[in-house]
Amino acid sequence: MNDDVRDSMQRVIDDHDFLSWLGVEVATFEEGRVELVMPHDEKLTNIVEGSRGTIHGGVTASLVDTSSGFALRTTFDDPTAPALTTTDLDVTYLRPARSDLTVEAEVIRAGESMGYTDVTVYGEAPDGEQKAVVKGSASYRLFRESR
Repeated sequence: MNDDVRDSMQRVIDDHDFLSWLGVEVATFEEGRVELVMPHDEKLTNIVEGSRGTIHGGVTASLVDTSSGFALRTTFDDPTAPALTTTDLDVTYLRPARSDLTVEAEVIRAGESMGYTDVTVYGEAPDGEQKAVVKGSASYRLFRESR
């Protein structure tokens, strides 16, 4: 995939109210793999005492879902206009997300009607090292035109 396709995918995000509000950016968009980044923002954090400053789990679950859909878009002839929908989403929270996030989604399988992804969300640990904060996977129904 070239930079023009990546830029087109960024426009899809920028035109989407929720994703643009989250500040999601497309860092990498290549065959079978997508990398998204999202800056830490206090408006996206938990309100529970003791959890303040940690990004809400619903936000990271949305990143797993979104990155999965974008990774599967790479398997379509026109990644800017596919028809697909989430059928299953699995999210495992490993540690608090308290920093900017990087999301890596990889296509495990993309058939004619179903697609599967594996996703890792990374954040900065207190020691400054990038560590996985969320592991996830998704399945999607793919609506491909008949060949």
